[in-house]
Amino acid sequence: MTSPAARVALDLTADLPVTGLEDFYRDLHRHPELSYREHRTAVRLAARLSAAGFETAEGIGRTGVVGLLRNGEGPTVLLRADMDALPVEERTGLPYASTVPGVMHACGHDLHVTWLAGAAEALAAGRDAWSGTLLMVGQPAEESGGGAAAMVADGLYDRFPRPDVLLGQHVTPGPVGGIAHVPGLIMSATTDVEIVVHGRGGHGSRPETTVDPVVTAAFLVTRLQTVVSRELAPREQAVLTVGRIEAGTAANVIPATARISLNLRTQSGSVRDRMVTAIRRMAAGECLAAGCPREPEVTVGGTFPMTVNDAGTDHRVAAAHREVFGAEAVFDPGPAMGSEDFSHLAVDGLPYSYWFVTSTPPALWDAAPGDNVLRRSESVPSNHSPLFAPDLATVPTGVRTLVSGALSFLSVA
Repeated sequence: MTSPAARVALDLTADLPVTGLEDFYRDLHRHPELSYREHRTAVRLAARLSAAGFETAEGIGRTGVVGLLRNGEGPTVLLRADMDALPVEERTGLPYASTVPGVMHACGHDLHVTWLAGAAEALAAGRDAWSGTLLMVGQPAEESGGGAAAMVADGLYDRFPRPDVLLGQHVTPGPVGGIAHVPGLIMSATTDVEIVVHGRGGHGSRPETTVDPVVTAAFLVTRLQTVVSRELAPREQAVLTVGRIEAGTAANVIPATARISLNLRTQSGSVRDRMVTAIRRMAAGECLAAGCPREPEVTVGGTFPMTVNDAGTDHRVAAAHREVFGAEAVFDPGPAMGSEDFSHLAVDGLPYSYWFVTSTPPALWDAAPGDNVLRRSESVPSNHSPLFAPDLATVPTGVRTLVSGALSFLSVA
């Protein structure tokens, strides 16, 4: 038997304005904006929230948007969508590809904003069927990791009602229509680390008079690959990526410094601390072996927290999604190594559920090599790829997931 919340969700999303939502998505995709520059996106989202009947405020946490709809007694539910794009040159060839050189919605945040707008409109139009309070949050700067915390610091919960539950979702590769729920740890923490190797510069024809930081950095990059393989137990999940190495200005000049940028992905604080300790030790050791005139500078930079779903909250949302989409659509892929700042909105332990919606176009998915979902997912364009292009069939799917998730907590008539 279908629950009242699922029945109302199906009723409110039965006649979604799919064409209009797709046009909204294409417009956002054509006009991507980087972190804290989401001015146009914020205006477009705020306009739709206002038209739907929400009290709307802009500029929260610099470029964030909040829509508030009070609809009688009942719980307060926060729905969130991140809005920023990435510094990626698009190569999809889509007719609605980015018009901004070097900037692309390569992570699908344009789709997230579309989902939020569609859910807001559907819930507002059907307010006779439920009671409670809705808080719609268009969050800036997820990619840089500061947007959620900036909105909280700017008085999000002082200026607006404190939510009883937070709901969020993200587009991801996979056969169209899947909904991934994990009751517990769903996304990992991430930590950036910068290393500066100090050498002694000089002429490329007289290397004996120098201490070459490029060679030392090369040894260190290789050595760092053993942090996960030789310093951690196989049961401890972690990733270390050297994403950038910079040194020098000319082919015949040995530089004085070399810079290495790393990214760590971890699922526990103790593993992260051990990795940072190993990085410091290896950097010091390689520089000592090379005779560097100064010890290396190792700086621990920006971090994202782990995303850990409240199990009861996530079970409740997943149950609603099974009713609306069918039991076969909902699956548990286990924790991902990706990271999010969504949990910064969950101040003082507010419960939340965060899930994924799969989006790979059917023709592309069917042509992908591999005999299971995991292998195929590794072969299709993923988030942050210049080829990432979610299927438009996911537009109504993501609206329904938010609507049904919200209604599983709101008071339903």
